[in-house]
Amino acid sequence: MGIKVQTVIERLTRPVGTIENTVDTLKFGSPDMEVSGIAVTFMPTQHAIQKAVALEANLMVAHEGVFHSHWDRPSYKGSDVMEAKQRLIKESGLAIYRFHDYWHRYRPDGIAEGLVRSLKWEAYVEKKSRTATVLNIPPTTVHTVAEYVKTRLGLDFVRCVGELSMSCRRVGLLVGYRGGGSTAVPLFEEEDLEVLVYGEGPEWETPEYVRDAVFQGRRRALIVLGHAESEEPGMQYLASLMEEMFPSVPIFYIPGQKNFHVV
Repeated sequence: MGIKVQTVIERLTRPVGTIENTVDTLKFGSPDMEVSGIAVTFMPTQHAIQKAVALEANLMVAHEGVFHSHWDRPSYKGSDVMEAKQRLIKESGLAIYRFHDYWHRYRPDGIAEGLVRSLKWEAYVEKKSRTATVLNIPPTTVHTVAEYVKTRLGLDFVRCVGELSMSCRRVGLLVGYRGGGSTAVPLFEEEDLEVLVYGEGPEWETPEYVRDAVFQGRRRALIVLGHAESEEPGMQYLASLMEEMFPSVPIFYIPGQKNFHVV
């Protein structure tokens, strides 16, 4: 007897328990459907959906929303783009389960753990909190850290604030949209960080804090990856874990396509 969609959901959510008011629900498909293959991806784009169908997966586990909204509420009703996407999903029979809140509630946070592993920084971790990872890396420079992160994650570019030639070893990691000042500034101050690497945040908050800190002669620098760039590794890590959870089911990781062009 095969594995059903509901069995996959229950296995993924079991380490956390029940979360109220979560976006992590089955968006399409039936919980009773038997699973023939699972596609894991960060963003359930039309490209990723078509790829999953071509791979003959009938369940997609995605981190972000299907219709360009965190709360899965279409931003514009009657959109031809969203209607075409919904039609593709329904015609393909693909079930889509969103795995966002639960994965972030794992201990350690599954997305953050995936980033640390992709950077091969496990040995340098000093502390893991609910939102952040603090590391002591071998002495280097901000520029070297930026180049290393860019290479390890396969990125075309990262953005930096601060003096690139500054020596450093104390680094903080924040994934996704955790780069706001209310999270990042206390992390800098309380953990005496020299460099913070994060996904994204309001540009008038943490980048401006770092600008002022540098002007005052303080040892601060910021490396900005992008939201997807900081969280994709966590979904790749999830795919590897799901291979162990469901050894009888084909698991496919579908990486996202680069979205921004630098001109």
